[in-house]
Amino acid sequence: TLRKPISQSSMADWASKNLNMHTQGIFRRRISISNMLSWNGGSIKKPMLITSNRAIKKEACEMFKLVQSYMGDRQTRLDRNHVALVTVTKCWSMQGLRDELYIQLIRQTTDNMCYRSLAWGWELMAISLAFFSPSPKFQSYLEGYIYRHLDSDENIAQRIKELVDLKNKKNSKSRKKRKQNTEDEGLPISTYARYCYRKLQKVAVTGGKKGLRKPTVEEITHARNAILTPSLFGSSLEEIMLRQQDMYPGNKLPWVQTQLSQQVLALGGEQTEGIFRIPGDIDEVNALKLQVDQWRIPSSLSDPNIPASLLKLWYRELEEPVIPQQFYKECISNYENPDAAVAVVQLLPELNRLVLCYLIHFLQIFAQPSNVGRTKMDVNNLAMVMAPNCLRCQSDDPRVIFENTRKEMSFLRMLIVHLDTSFVHGLV
Repeated sequence: TLRKPISQSSMADWASKNLNMHTQGIFRRRISISNMLSWNGGSIKKPMLITSNRAIKKEACEMFKLVQSYMGDRQTRLDRNHVALVTVTKCWSMQGLRDELYIQLIRQTTDNMCYRSLAWGWELMAISLAFFSPSPKFQSYLEGYIYRHLDSDENIAQRIKELVDLKNKKNSKSRKKRKQNTEDEGLPISTYARYCYRKLQKVAVTGGKKGLRKPTVEEITHARNAILTPSLFGSSLEEIMLRQQDMYPGNKLPWVQTQLSQQVLALGGEQTEGIFRIPGDIDEVNALKLQVDQWRIPSSLSDPNIPASLLKLWYRELEEPVIPQQFYKECISNYENPDAAVAVVQLLPELNRLVLCYLIHFLQIFAQPSNVGRTKMDVNNLAMVMAPNCLRCQSDDPRVIFENTRKEMSFLRMLIVHLDTSFVHGLV
């Protein structure tokens, strides 16, 4: 979990220590922090953040133009998808640019008089958070900025009106043009902020996009769509069931869970050595994840490790673990007692109980002696690789985490060996 968002005074203090103060005019006067962090229609000649890296110094100025292009404040021949792709790829490839992008987006979404530009700036921030997190030192600053916009729609509208009125007094000719620019287009800013806030909390813990394959246009589109249509990954079980209500109204289990499980078995996973222990190719797992989020399972799959890895990821990324947090202590207290362990399962909310029983039923297939001989994954190994995806220790103490890991594994082992899951057979 992240720290409580820092106060505005702390944010100002952070900015004074980390911003690369710009100058203007023939006397090279320093620009104030408030102006440094307000929308700018021109270009910048040096990065927003202090850095000694020459490559970052050069790329930062070019990236600012890309940000302006995406937000519609600078003309470009590229469509917005490709502008986002170039921007995200730069930061994905060069870690030092990530904080720079986020601070540039903070600047361009502050005191921005054009609502459409403002919304597109927030949209680019949401897309970026799907691929990479800010550095730990910048994380709380970004979180504080996003937090201030969770319920800020009325304030934003009022602020834009004030800025436009001020501008119109200075230049009456701009009145008609500015009036057009402030018309509301797109989603409320609070919608973007709420999405970014949740996404930041997740990406800070799980990390961003992994693998060697660079970001793709499809992933950019998927990241944008996720703002309004939550992914099947990282959501709560209740949200997932609500989303599939129209397509699979009779299903009692998440479609993603049953489909990926069936794919592992269809590809011979129960006869594959190291299944669930040996990870599938990360780029292929990412590609499958995109397809699954569009309710599709490709027919071209051949390696059972791909759906097996994605299935583990789905369990691990659930907003709340399969075994909810309030049952955690009871689980690790009964890690050696079969009857008590089984009793905990019966106490779970109905949906969690069904999802957990389906998983245990699935693992019991692999725990059969005839399969263990081929997979080399006995009940202890299965419990070891799957326990972290079902139970989450909330302690920060390494000793507690280490001790609880053993108990989590033992608890899951008890369920694989002793839980009666025969009723799950044929359940979807």
